[in-house]
Amino acid sequence: MKSLIRTAAFLFTANLLSVQALSAEYRQNPFSLVYEGAITENVKGKVNIHSVSYKLHNIDISANVYTPPDFDPSNKYPAIVVAHPNGGVKEQVAGLYAQQLAEQGYITITADAAFQGASGGEPRHIDKPANRIEDIHGMADFISTYPGVSPAQIGLLGICGGGGYSLKAAQSDKRFKSVATLSMFNSGRVRRNGYMDSALDTIQQRLKSASEAREIEAETGIIRYVSDDKLTEEQIAALPFELYRQGFEYYGKTHAHPNSTFRYTESSLLSLMNFDAATNMDLIGQPLLMIAGSKADSLYMTREAFELATNSQAKQLFLIDGATHIETYWKPEYVSRALAKLSHFFAKTL
Repeated sequence: MKSLIRTAAFLFTANLLSVQALSAEYRQNPFSLVYEGAITENVKGKVNIHSVSYKLHNIDISANVYTPPDFDPSNKYPAIVVAHPNGGVKEQVAGLYAQQLAEQGYITITADAAFQGASGGEPRHIDKPANRIEDIHGMADFISTYPGVSPAQIGLLGICGGGGYSLKAAQSDKRFKSVATLSMFNSGRVRRNGYMDSALDTIQQRLKSASEAREIEAETGIIRYVSDDKLTEEQIAALPFELYRQGFEYYGKTHAHPNSTFRYTESSLLSLMNFDAATNMDLIGQPLLMIAGSKADSLYMTREAFELATNSQAKQLFLIDGATHIETYWKPEYVSRALAKLSHFFAKTL
């Protein structure tokens, strides 16, 4: 069981079931969006989606910008940057929230992380916190000069792992006038300690393995990856954490996208395992909203970071009654509650 837990901490892979069978839904959408109610065409007077690309440290970044109904580029609109979960892509939950916030009158942007998804960067699937934080700064760079955006009214929403990285970005980047997280996941703490601190006894072993992986990269150029293993449906059902069980279902079946994978370079662990999203939380002076499901087994990470945000001008912890971590990504009643809170928060703080 311990080996399964550690494997799941690296996984969520969408490769355990037939990709061809599970990825049909993305092919039914011209923008390859996989969430309920996704835009299928740009219609005048409604929310429109715009595929854009830009350079970030010479890496091509692939992003989607959503403009609100009756968008007029000669006017000025508040904007919201949306950071996607670990292993996720802009066409999944990040796109859902970006589209719904655009319905409320915001210009929104969500981009695939560098080295991941449709964005460039080699070797593929590097997953380092510094890169993910820089991705968020880069989205702010791009959207602040987008036609119609008021650069003095930029907010930030981070989902799951993107939530942890958003907290770090907002600590120093004061272009973000307010910051919100949904089902925040502290990637560094989990990669170091295991989910719910279930792998404390293997920290040194995993650090040595990651060090060896980097040595091999330097000597031979061969990249060693984590999360290439596959679990059967029976093994998934036996996993002790609901986040992992439901995560496999979301990423591998109901909302599968071919660009979404939890495969990452093992050498990335050298950066991940000494990272912690909850450090220096006192640097956040902006209004802060942290949303999580009341039944989420990841809730402990949101609570810890929230308590440490002692200098936020105004902070709120909002629990969605009955929701688990993954259910906040797609279940309509929980998404609507989160969006209602986010709409009120951003309307007040931007």
